[in-house]
Amino acid sequence: MKAIKLVLIIILTLTCGIKTFSNVRLPKLIGNNMLLQRGIPLKIWGWADIGEKVTITFQSKTYEAMTDGSGKWLANLPALSEGGPYTMDIAGKNKITIENILVGDVWLCGGQSNMEMKFEELGGKYDKELAASTNSKIRLITIEQNKSYTPVEEVNATGWEEASPKALRRFSAVGYFFGREIFDKYKVPIGLISDNWGGTYAEAWTSEEGLKNFPEILKTKTFFLDNRETFDKRFAEWDKKVKDQIKASYSDTLKTNWSEDIAKLPTMTIPGHWESSVLPDFDGVVWLMKDIEIPKANAGKEITLDLGYIDDNDITYFNGKKLGETIGYSLARTYKVPGNLVKAGKNRISIRATDHLLNGGMTGNPADIKASGNGIDIPLAGGWKFKKSVVFDIPKQPEGGNTPNVPTVLYNGMLHPIKAYGIKGAIWYQGESNADNAYEYRSIFPNMIKDWRNQWGLGSFPFVYVQLANFMQSYDYPTTSAWAELREAQTMALSLPNTAMAVAIDIGETGDIHPKNKLDVGKRLALGAIKVAYNDNVVYSGPLYEGMTVEGNKVRLKFTNTGSGLQIKNGSELKEFAIAGADQKFVSATAKIEGNTVLVSSEKIQNPVAVRYAWADNPINVNLYNKEGLPASPFRTDSWKGKTQKK
Repeated sequence: MKAIKLVLIIILTLTCGIKTFSNVRLPKLIGNNMLLQRGIPLKIWGWADIGEKVTITFQSKTYEAMTDGSGKWLANLPALSEGGPYTMDIAGKNKITIENILVGDVWLCGGQSNMEMKFEELGGKYDKELAASTNSKIRLITIEQNKSYTPVEEVNATGWEEASPKALRRFSAVGYFFGREIFDKYKVPIGLISDNWGGTYAEAWTSEEGLKNFPEILKTKTFFLDNRETFDKRFAEWDKKVKDQIKASYSDTLKTNWSEDIAKLPTMTIPGHWESSVLPDFDGVVWLMKDIEIPKANAGKEITLDLGYIDDNDITYFNGKKLGETIGYSLARTYKVPGNLVKAGKNRISIRATDHLLNGGMTGNPADIKASGNGIDIPLAGGWKFKKSVVFDIPKQPEGGNTPNVPTVLYNGMLHPIKAYGIKGAIWYQGESNADNAYEYRSIFPNMIKDWRNQWGLGSFPFVYVQLANFMQSYDYPTTSAWAELREAQTMALSLPNTAMAVAIDIGETGDIHPKNKLDVGKRLALGAIKVAYNDNVVYSGPLYEGMTVEGNKVRLKFTNTGSGLQIKNGSELKEFAIAGADQKFVSATAKIEGNTVLVSSEKIQNPVAVRYAWADNPINVNLYNKEGLPASPFRTDSWKGKTQKK
């Protein structure tokens, strides 16, 4: 009797340890409205009881699969031609019917927030496009954000949907505009997989196998794994120190209107970050002051102050009276000045700016920083007087915790589960988060591309990506620029086969890292895909620097992708060129188009050795294009090796 009981216990124990799925179950990617990739062998997979046979019936043919020891099954289907809609039956102990299937081209839409950005976040900018978006031949699916220290087998997603105004409000705007362009040109059904996470590093999207030649990066993963348990406590301690210092700093609010002559105070240029100019490495409170002249006719009338973005927090005063305060570096500041504060003659704007992390200062488009209303329009960009008030002693922010910026964790959680799904190629919009290690991005980014191709097993599938748009304050030469170096690293990735780059240096926004122009980005990505994925002979890129020759005191630049010729767009003279001699001290240069070359010179440089174009975070005057209307990529003829130069 004891022996029988022991056997029963063993059987129950073993049974409890086995994964059982009972009915056939499918991954989120395989379901109604899905779009399958044409022209390549396909995989259909799922889960069922261990040892169960599963049959797939599709286009009057039947395919079989057996589950493995984990309960997973996988069936191989031959290459299909475009078409549909079709129905697929999948049967084991139960039967699942998948309806409204199309076969066409599937594109993976990856990256960070500018790829993630949904139509509903664009403030109605594309309401007309949304209203006309209903199209049963464009299919959408969004992979929900998930991070994992180990590869997982399934993603979270709501399922495939047909393009419609309702579905697209929650979908990647860049991804849709790209897909629409491809559909309009080829009329082939298009599937779009939105798989992205704002503010993330390329390393997080790369597999552990793909990072095997980057041991220092993998050490970071180990660090985060080891420190997850203690992070909350360490962060709470750090956060308290920051908040205590900010709270204590408010004792200086007595001085809301300086009585002394502010002309004696130093000047900083607004818009701009003070840490890259007059106050390097400064965290604390700075008072910014500017006097403006109000005509007698406008006295007593309400005006509006548009102050751009203030990093991080501000309290703003007008003639010593508080107008309001805003907390958060990403929020635009607009304050109403009541008429009773507006007097004829000199009026003083005082801004108490608090910075406790990274850069401090005021940013935004210079033309948008102004005092206006009731007949006045006074520019506020330019020189502001400033005075340091409180200096913070901010400790380094602790690393770890619930962050997606850990090597491999986004690949594990969001790409590994879908790598069996056939795709035509990928589009990618990322790089902002890697700007502080732009030199390393020269290796990290192409390595990620190669890793994706290896993981999918589809050879060198097309990979089309966006170069960083212009953003932040524009700096005069010879200031270094991490964003320019990141763009350079992105350009270098074109050495990989079947890659193309959409240049966006002319459609960014000074004060917003999320520029609203997603339509042109999508169109330029589509041009790259038309070239490298569909092999059409089109002008798909703006001019790319190819080489230079020195001709006396001038430098002649050669380009590829000149299309039907070079042109100046906006204005009559080329802008954003700089030239230097052997001392590498760059000065603004004169540049003119000669055929498909550009001749660059400066009276200050008699023996030139190097030229740079648009070499800044935000070169707002770029105007070298080809005649097809595509902008030239920023470049430098000189090379530099080492860690990213910080501003």
